[in-house]
Amino acid sequence: MPRASTFAILALALLALPFVLYSAGFGLAGLTRDLSSETRLFTTPLPNALIFTHMATGAVATLLAPFQLIERIRVRRPRLHRRLGYVTLIASAITGLAGLSYIALSGTIGGPLMSAGFALYGALLIIAAANTVYHALDKNRAAHRAWALRLTVLAIGSFLYRLHYWVWYAATGGIGSTEAFTGPFDLFNFVGFYLPYLIALELYLRRERAA
Repeated sequence: MPRASTFAILALALLALPFVLYSAGFGLAGLTRDLSSETRLFTTPLPNALIFTHMATGAVATLLAPFQLIERIRVRRPRLHRRLGYVTLIASAITGLAGLSYIALSGTIGGPLMSAGFALYGALLIIAAANTVYHALDKNRAAHRAWALRLTVLAIGSFLYRLHYWVWYAATGGIGSTEAFTGPFDLFNFVGFYLPYLIALELYLRRERAA
């Protein structure tokens, strides 16, 4: 991977770091102490375990996934690449499963549309993780790379979801967004934090194959 791409990945990781630290800390806090006075997400034991595990493992996936794309690590440190890869894959799979289970039990604050958008995200995260490891074991490098790219887009999705809101509120003051997540911008962002990026990636991969 060109040096410019490596710098871009490192810049992305640095930008996402505050979210990663917050999500990991909040997730671990929810798993180890009573947060009922701090967040509506803290309810009963099973939903608590699911949502806060989702946060903690999601932070791990968000942090590690981009580093798997750095060529220097893949080529010069293949063992490190594999080990970090398995951690990323396990974290991604747990994140997806915990999120889907939480939605099935408790739904989401934004209602059925938000639940559907987030459930699709969780399912795609699991599918991408499974295919990434499958093609790695199958030694199909082209397919492994394509699925690893898809997984990276999905792994940073929670960060992108919040980044969208930060940029939107900074630019517009929150036009089209409500506390109940029923505004036009909210509706878009139910899938906007991952679907447009996946479509762009698929177009890039198709163009790359045709070249």
